[in-house]
Amino acid sequence: MPTIKLDDIKNEAPRPQRRPDWIKVSPPKGETYRNLKRLMRTKELHTVCEEAHCPNMGECWGAGTATFLIMGDICTRSCGFCDVKTGRPLPLDWEEPERVAQAVKSMNLRHVVITSVNRDERKDGGAPIFAQVITRIREVQPGCSIEVLIPDFKGSEEALKTVMDARPEILNHNVETVKRLFRKVQPQDHYEWAQATLTNAKRMEPDVLTKSGIMVGLGEEWDEILETMQDLVDWGVDILTIGQYLQPSNKHLPMERYYTMAEFAELKRLGLEMGFQWVESAPLVRSSYHADKQARALSPMWNKPD
Repeated sequence: MPTIKLDDIKNEAPRPQRRPDWIKVSPPKGETYRNLKRLMRTKELHTVCEEAHCPNMGECWGAGTATFLIMGDICTRSCGFCDVKTGRPLPLDWEEPERVAQAVKSMNLRHVVITSVNRDERKDGGAPIFAQVITRIREVQPGCSIEVLIPDFKGSEEALKTVMDARPEILNHNVETVKRLFRKVQPQDHYEWAQATLTNAKRMEPDVLTKSGIMVGLGEEWDEILETMQDLVDWGVDILTIGQYLQPSNKHLPMERYYTMAEFAELKRLGLEMGFQWVESAPLVRSSYHADKQARALSPMWNKPD
């Protein structure tokens, strides 16, 4: 694919007031979707698909897959892009790992993604719950690969090690945006915490794939995106996701502009050229998109020599 000039990209970019034709979100529907929603409610579980109003919920749930949101649906942080509630969370539910594992078994999943709200009121950030969920899924659903999308645990190596010792196939932590906008987008986070999480994860368990994601459309410059991507490569990140920021409501950070399909294709090309093993780059790409394919194609745990 030919290299795209930055001037061409800027001239081609549509204004944010009009949603381009290539961003179309189908409402969730179908019997599989309804059954999965019923299962979540009966087991008192949450999904980030619902809480974050993911645009791929119809596609993923219709196929019988979902990303589980553990440790409640109230976050201790207030990021400017996120539609998850902020406040004082309830105490941890130590029976939740069993309910999640049984739901995974009931759905007969081949791959599952586990994420959580931030639990900054706890020194361990809730890391033991992540570890217990991984362990219990391994016991009740052998052969199911596991991705965890974790908070930064404020850079705590001890909390991170608790998760890494359970050896998920993929350890995901999203950097979300470029360094210049980081504190604007995530006021209670630090770029250095993201760096510590991803570099330490790779150091602790080199065979566990590391993954991160970026949203575009928040006012970043093209060169800043590339600088952030290079940071992630330098931190040992294997998998990158890039998607369009879509403003959840007028209370959230405004979207500066829509990126074009050509831009997303160019970011994918550049990411693979930089050294990522896998890049998902498209307007509606979110953290968990095609996660099952990534695990089976890349994870050393799934591709051990005979």
